[in-house]
Amino acid sequence: MYQNQNSLKLSNHPSLNPPSPQRQTLAFFIFFSEFSINFYNILGFFCFGVCFGGFVKMDIEQKQAELIDHFVKKASAQKGSALGAVIVEATSHPSLFAFSEMLAVPSVAELEGGENSVYLEVLQLFAHGTWSNYKSNSGNLPQLVPDQLLKLKQLTVLTLAETNKVLPYDQLMLELDVTNVRELEDFLINECMYAGIVRGKLDQLRRCFEVQFAAGRDLRPGQLGSMIQTLSNWLTTSDNLLISIQEKIKWADNMSELDKKHRKEVEDRAEEVKKSLSIKVG
Repeated sequence: MYQNQNSLKLSNHPSLNPPSPQRQTLAFFIFFSEFSINFYNILGFFCFGVCFGGFVKMDIEQKQAELIDHFVKKASAQKGSALGAVIVEATSHPSLFAFSEMLAVPSVAELEGGENSVYLEVLQLFAHGTWSNYKSNSGNLPQLVPDQLLKLKQLTVLTLAETNKVLPYDQLMLELDVTNVRELEDFLINECMYAGIVRGKLDQLRRCFEVQFAAGRDLRPGQLGSMIQTLSNWLTTSDNLLISIQEKIKWADNMSELDKKHRKEVEDRAEEVKKSLSIKVG
């Protein structure tokens, strides 16, 4: 029997033949999987640097723990001006980047408001401050030795990496008092990446440093509450995402059952038609 060619084309047009429930379910899960992957990639990227111990290599983490314990014990055994030498030694050490435990030592806390309070301010600078903070207050602080200057610039890079994962060269040169790109790149490679405190890519074309990992610094006063809130929001979002996934799985199961039922009805109807035709032919 002749059938119009245009009608054949129309009958096969996708808009007149919506996808089956299985295809709709598959398309949804492909989209949802891609969304979930991107979502958790963003969360994972955000979490870089939030916790020092969780992301630093085990040997560096162990070294940090040993050094912290060493200097805490050393500071606990000293008082007053004698703590100055301990603080200089700690803030000059090439492998120590965390100082909050020393700040918590009673003899160190007792320096506040006294004649030796300047040593406490130096330790607070290395715990929470940057090179710019030192420059703006250098008149009230002791002159730093070269190893301390280097350490403070390393810590400045970590602070910048807390909030931005793409650091323009111009910003870094300004914050670190570096005069040219070659000097900046040598510093980032030799004093930061080789030290294990950051990982990233130097992009000379775009003139920026793309941060892939940065060790976290000591928590600043008031920062813990903000971090707890951020993590609470993340947990709520994760819970909502899990509920949504469970709902979609249930919907997919229902659609699958409906499709099976529909197929069974079609098969039963086809069987009835076959039987009817057989009776008429007979």
